[in-house]
Amino acid sequence: MPWVTEEEIQAAKNMTAYEYLRTHQAQRLQKTRTRNEWQLTDHDSFKINELSSKWHWKSRDIGGVSALRFLIEVDGMKFTDAVKLLCEESPSFIPTQSAKKEKPPFKLPERYCNCRRIRAYLNHRGISDEVITYCISHEILYESVPYHNAVFVGKDESGKARYAFLRGIYEKNGKGFKMEQTGSEKKYSFCIPPERETKRVVVYEACIDALAHMTLEEGKRDKYRLSLGGIAAPKENTQIQSERFKKLPDALEEFLKNHPEIKEIEICTDNDFAGRWAKEQMKKHYEGTYQIICNLPEKEGADYADLAKEKKQTNKCRDRPLERR
Repeated sequence: MPWVTEEEIQAAKNMTAYEYLRTHQAQRLQKTRTRNEWQLTDHDSFKINELSSKWHWKSRDIGGVSALRFLIEVDGMKFTDAVKLLCEESPSFIPTQSAKKEKPPFKLPERYCNCRRIRAYLNHRGISDEVITYCISHEILYESVPYHNAVFVGKDESGKARYAFLRGIYEKNGKGFKMEQTGSEKKYSFCIPPERETKRVVVYEACIDALAHMTLEEGKRDKYRLSLGGIAAPKENTQIQSERFKKLPDALEEFLKNHPEIKEIEICTDNDFAGRWAKEQMKKHYEGTYQIICNLPEKEGADYADLAKEKKQTNKCRDRPLERR
């Protein structure tokens, strides 16, 4: 009789239903007219929010957040099979829909006629005009229609777009719209190229961190700046041995494969538990083959986008004329 450990159960619970569906069964997701909401092609009364991952199957009046509960309640898997599948150890269940439908093709969002709105938004976030213009000129950043999202484009070695990350410029309660374009291949993530030959690549968790750090370094174009498109890390204070968290970033692996001239990896992940954990994993794996430079933000809990915005606000206050008394 199959059994699972407490560590495996905890690891399985860490994955959200939307993360699982988007990664492994994207063909089952169909966008609804409601913002950030999707439904299943095989259960139209099933709705899931892409931001919170909260799902509800109206016809059965059941819901949840985790992928584990989804697999058990919606797909009818046994508990142990669901845990094993999510831990990527011995998956014994493959939904029949997966074999029938192909992954949707990648297509860039439609371009707007200018980049005025995203430039203003990125300026507000502390990104310099010089850095924005550099990215636009390399056709890796533009403004889309109809929502005027900032689109960060990732290309393969031939220069063909294979990845896009959309970031909304309108925020509500400090949170904005974020998503990867359907069909994106994370191994071709957003990367700012250097102006000349270099032996160094810098890695960040997010696209905007790359622009922010480049701004803080006065627009230096002397190295590749690669977004990993996010990182996978266990929750703090947990002892998890899942292989999912030990997997190396696809974007960095693909980049290094295509750039044998690279000798140095500068790690600029966030200065929080997840960022530090990812930094240690990369350092442990690549040290010896590459020179590793760890350059996390000095401020605890911050990323480079935070630092760029703080510097912008500090300069704004400093330059404000003193009020007459």
